[in-house]
Amino acid sequence: MKNFLIPTTLELDTINAVKSAINQAKNTNCEIILMMVSDTPDAFSSAQFLREMRTSLTKSQEEVLETCRYIIQHTANCKLKVHNQYGLSASVFKGIIDAFAVKLVILTHSYKQETKRIHQYLVKMAGNQKCPILHLGTEVNKEDFNKALYIENSGANMHVNDVQQFLSANFSFEIVSQTASFDNNYEQFAPYLSEAISKYDIDLLVETRKGEKIKFKKNKKENINNRMGLPVLSLYEELA
Repeated sequence: MKNFLIPTTLELDTINAVKSAINQAKNTNCEIILMMVSDTPDAFSSAQFLREMRTSLTKSQEEVLETCRYIIQHTANCKLKVHNQYGLSASVFKGIIDAFAVKLVILTHSYKQETKRIHQYLVKMAGNQKCPILHLGTEVNKEDFNKALYIENSGANMHVNDVQQFLSANFSFEIVSQTASFDNNYEQFAPYLSEAISKYDIDLLVETRKGEKIKFKKNKKENINNRMGLPVLSLYEELA
């Protein structure tokens, strides 16, 4: 059984994330968890605490949620769960992943653009978990991916064959090309990347990551997901 965690504020691309999870389930039983996080209310009494914990959805959010429910109702092998989380820490987030037996975290473009600190914190904490992360691209109508370009980090202690073996055992992606990391000279590599993507019909990038200390910087480093607009599957190095 494959379980998927989708942190969300119920923007439109949440629907695309649900469809992507269904495609990755590949007709096997799965549970899709839509997780909405909020700061813990600053209240002195239990009654006030409970009142402030009540979350109301906008009309557009309700429509997105109902669309997700409709999709799941018409998908025989999948179930949908909505999880409201108040307050978040690294240990709590790990506990959620373990409790729901999450096999893949799916991050939408809109969620990563959220400005509230708790949402930014969740995205950073996800990178320190050993669970694979699928960063969706900017194309809202693209939810199934097949051909991947592997971006090999210079300090990675693994071969492309190891990564492909992990992908074959857990996903339906095939690595059809690879390149060295281009973090510091993207402009130089961009023409070659565009040529490879076009030549091999690539619709997914695959990278590996290591855990790192969480820091909030004013000037955020632009990642390959934003630079190229393509979805990125990020694997924790110990897994691959």
